[in-house]
Amino acid sequence: MTAFFIHLWQVMLGTILDVLPIVIIIFGFQGLVIRKPVPNMRKVLVGFTYVLLGLAFFLVGLEEALFPLGDLMAKQLTDPSFIYAGRSVPELIHWQDYKWVYLFAAAIGFATTVAEPALIAVAIKAQDVSGGTISVWGLRVAVAIGVGAGIALGTYRIVTGTPLHYYIIAGYVLVIIQTSYAPKNIIALAYDSGGVTTSTVTVPLVTALGLGLASTVPGRSVLIDGFGLIAFASLFPMLTVMGYAQLSRWRASRNNVHGDNKGG
Repeated sequence: MTAFFIHLWQVMLGTILDVLPIVIIIFGFQGLVIRKPVPNMRKVLVGFTYVLLGLAFFLVGLEEALFPLGDLMAKQLTDPSFIYAGRSVPELIHWQDYKWVYLFAAAIGFATTVAEPALIAVAIKAQDVSGGTISVWGLRVAVAIGVGAGIALGTYRIVTGTPLHYYIIAGYVLVIIQTSYAPKNIIALAYDSGGVTTSTVTVPLVTALGLGLASTVPGRSVLIDGFGLIAFASLFPMLTVMGYAQLSRWRASRNNVHGDNKGG
């Protein structure tokens, strides 16, 4: 227990040093450029305290839980005794043998994205400024589907060992094509959605999953193949959010057509 509190204190000191530049910039601009006192100084200081405590506990939680958990799940799902339960292990393992890895990757990508605080904040703001046209849950589910699909495809790339840039180039070509057809009011939000997914909850677990998978699949390099899942998590939400907007527009136009027919 003593070792835990010592580690927590060390992480707290590191967090303070990390947040210190932000504090200096904010208060520096407030005092030297704007030249006005900070409104609600007490609340601001309390808020910074909460941020420091939250970041410290979160970082300790990553080290103690999320990173080990992602690595453990990858090793368990790729264990030959699990994949070939009750059967003889072949000399050559095929990508189809890792179907549970793809399913787990899609599920964990979806679940972590739905719980992502940054995405929730963006979805709430998007609903406010759109007057309810974009719903909070609609956007969150659309982004989560994209992340789940992207992480599943990323794990397939790790298993097969195919070059990462082929997938990324093809994905962004699809983004460019879809941008030409998507509603203009959703494009910027779709591009931002790819960024907010790669935040506090998604990144640690997905990174651990990729590294654990690359370290257990025969013939894969942890450095070359273990990273890259975050790129998929950033790319695919752009496609699904624009697809969500296109589907919503199509349903609205279809309802209008049916309404006109009934009225006529």
